Amino acid sequence: MSLIDLKYGRSSIQLEYDDDVFTVVRSRETSEPLSDAEIGDRLDHPIDSKTVEQITAPGDRILLVVPDATRQSGSGQIVNLAVRRLIANGSAPSDINIIFATGIHRAVTEAEKQDLVTPFIAQRIRCIDHNANDTIRNFRVGETASGIPVELNWRLTEYDHIILIGSVTFHYFAGFTGGRKLICPGLASASTIAATHALAFDCETKDRRNGVGTALLDGNPVNDAFIEAAAFAKPSFAISTIVNDVGEVCYVICGNWISSHRAACEKYLVEHSIILNEKKDIVIASCGGYPLDINMIQAHKALEAASHACKDNGTIVLLAECTDGLGRDDFLDWFQHGSAGALVGKLCENYKVNGQTAWSLLKKTERFNVEIVTSLPSESVSKMGMTKITNVDQAVKRAQANNQTGIILPAASKIIMNVKSVS
Repeated sequence: MSLIDLKYGRSSIQLEYDDDVFTVVRSRETSEPLSDAEIGDRLDHPIDSKTVEQITAPGDRILLVVPDATRQSGSGQIVNLAVRRLIANGSAPSDINIIFATGIHRAVTEAEKQDLVTPFIAQRIRCIDHNANDTIRNFRVGETASGIPVELNWRLTEYDHIILIGSVTFHYFAGFTGGRKLICPGLASASTIAATHALAFDCETKDRRNGVGTALLDGNPVNDAFIEAAAFAKPSFAISTIVNDVGEVCYVICGNWISSHRAACEKYLVEHSIILNEKKDIVIASCGGYPLDINMIQAHKALEAASHACKDNGTIVLLAECTDGLGRDDFLDWFQHGSAGALVGKLCENYKVNGQTAWSLLKKTERFNVEIVTSLPSESVSKMGMTKITNVDQAVKRAQANNQTGIILPAASKIIMNVKSVS
């Protein structure tokens, strides 16, 4: 028997398992954090771009765009270094601002701002919030080739340089996080966010649109729309990170906001792709702890990854504390339709971003037996088609007693599973 600690919120759950029944699967990422000097060296060698010091000049107004509290990005270390470099290059602290790319997520709290940019920076550099529902401060800057109106935060027009700082990981329909997503959906209006996200779904086939999915960029209409929308902000530079399981920066690539982000995505894919010989009877999946399980909408990404490793009608045990609840007050309303099929009809009648997440989640709870360890109320869990449990050990013992095959994913939201049957 072996022991493993699985992250759950800001704590962990210890699990005992039989090595003959369960296999633990992790990514092949480099886990050692980079020093400030090592990150500085990366910033000195950008891709398809001059350095930040060569791009900016004293007196220029500079806006740093960073993720919100739902992302692990190591932004504190990166922002601290970027600000110091800009000031050393002649920029005044008053000419540097930071904005949080919240999209339709809730606002960043004061405590979270301290974590995201460090207390030192939060006290010295002005930090700005974004509100996707502010119809006055989000204004139309153009439209995509397909005719989607692009409305962005007005502050993007006030600066000489926009610098994107974010992490790269998988996204279940945009392909990857980071890069262009910091502008759209990060700093877009609610209507632009809904219209671009709607490209992920095909109402004729009642399924995901062709080209849409985890780790897919080329031919992905959602990714293409995000790039088109973000281009209106004319980003000057981008810094993309890959972080380890505790959120430390272990890889940095920077430069041109499109090509450097693509390079970071390619690096991430190589290190976080897992090949299995067969699907398993039971999959035990931790989201990877806070903030990856901050709410159910974010935790769904781990469920997505786990679903690719589980046999039809098999069991998925998801560890997701969800201290922020569901993620949206109206999220549970989508489950009143009773089935994924019925939900699709309502989604196509009146598309909402979180309706697609609800459909994706319900598709999984109809296909698998999903049990969840969570702080969410049992009633809410039941409406989403899952069963709330308090003891993962029971699921493990049941699998071992029934001679089932299993897999344990300590950070499910950070991997992509590819199953190849052995002939």
